[in-house]
Amino acid sequence: MLSSRAYRPWMGYLVALAAGALTTLTFAPFSLWWIGPIAVAMVFYGLHDLTTGQAALRGWSYGVGLFGAGTSWIYVSIHDYGYTGVPLAVFLTALFVVTLALFYAVIFGVYRRFTSPRWAMLTFAGAWVLGEGLRTWAFTGFPWLLLGNAHVASPLAPWAPVGGVYLLSLFVALSGTLLVALCRKRYWALAPLAAIWVIPMLLPAQWTTPQGEPKRVALLQGNLPQLTKWSAEGQRAAANTYSTLTRAQPEGTDLIVWPETALPMFAAQARPVLERVQATLPPDTALLTGIVQREANGDYYNSVIGVGASEGSYRKEHLVPFGEYLPLEGLLRGIIAFFNLPMSSFTAGDADQAPIEAAGMQLGSAICYEIIYADLVANRARDANVLLTVSNDTWFGDSIGPLQHLQMAQLRALENGRYVLRATSNGVTAIIDAQGRITQRAPRFETTSVNGEVQPMQGLTPFTRTGSWPAWGLALLLLVPGLRWRRRT
Repeated sequence: MLSSRAYRPWMGYLVALAAGALTTLTFAPFSLWWIGPIAVAMVFYGLHDLTTGQAALRGWSYGVGLFGAGTSWIYVSIHDYGYTGVPLAVFLTALFVVTLALFYAVIFGVYRRFTSPRWAMLTFAGAWVLGEGLRTWAFTGFPWLLLGNAHVASPLAPWAPVGGVYLLSLFVALSGTLLVALCRKRYWALAPLAAIWVIPMLLPAQWTTPQGEPKRVALLQGNLPQLTKWSAEGQRAAANTYSTLTRAQPEGTDLIVWPETALPMFAAQARPVLERVQATLPPDTALLTGIVQREANGDYYNSVIGVGASEGSYRKEHLVPFGEYLPLEGLLRGIIAFFNLPMSSFTAGDADQAPIEAAGMQLGSAICYEIIYADLVANRARDANVLLTVSNDTWFGDSIGPLQHLQMAQLRALENGRYVLRATSNGVTAIIDAQGRITQRAPRFETTSVNGEVQPMQGLTPFTRTGSWPAWGLALLLLVPGLRWRRRT
């Protein structure tokens, strides 16, 4: 077998690049979750034979492979919908990829500098998850392509309601390092590896219980073109499309949901349209829609509001950089068209917002990008019996982005033991049950609706109660024994 010292640094960089690209296959739509531990093993093997700089470069290579393959949809957003030419769109996409890859460079470099090989099987897994935590919060965060996201339907899935996505990531990374130990004939690694994958079979199948009777819901998907959406013609088309879809819903529907910014106009302008639609519905049918609210002081909010049998509203708390607000606006605004996207100056909503009450349900809301933040959604789930997410995934085009987005919504359902209603502009609109399984979904790029039942749930999973802190604490405990407290000679 090839010894780790014969594992040349340049070979390690190529292997790490390949491992990053292979990690993309663990996520939707490929869902080859079993590749995750193998990819970790590929980048971990021989890591302690490298210098700090070489380790950092290996981590960066992995990040380039991961984000280059896994977030290729960024090009679609920038080029197709950001009014940016091909050369500049390629440059900005590449800049996005190589910049995000620096997170792995930092983690690998710091890990190599401050840890010893003695407890490497544990410390590397801990460092990996702490790195994912850093990526979640640094510079507003980007928790896309976390290792654990791939395991909504794997044998590890029962860990999700216990410790969330970061506990899943920890066990995937630990499985990878233990595989390396087995390759080195350290057979003691079989015991912890078996425990990671067998214990989930003994965990409860469901941590929450039904509350009341199921509700009949309709999630509408207008499939309207993004490029003309905000024109006068686009506004008329949106009003007509969603009005027609709403009138076509069957009797007995308790809740109808329109997606994010379904009506491309301010809430005050949309109110007459919504009231006319509501007048055609039974009095006990609630209607919710994503909409832009404009306050008298000039603040804009990406919101969900209700009419009819509903109370409350929700304003998006976690905004998307460059899409909903522009960092360093004074310097960047006006340089290129991509930095002048319509509605790119939103104001963030409050962190603690009450659930929307509609059709006898308490709906914890997360608009679009927010659904990828596990702790934000857990905070919403504590006071809600159903989770709602509205999204405009038109920005992703015909790419793997919307399918990855849907998979993360499934994981939020599993983590919190709550049904998730997901209404999108052009897909993937779906109803997800409390175990993360899709019960109904609409085809992409079709004007249609999803009709089905949703069961309100009561009780809290361990993850909903605590959030990600226990998983991060466990990762830190695994890291500490391997720290090098003295400088090497």
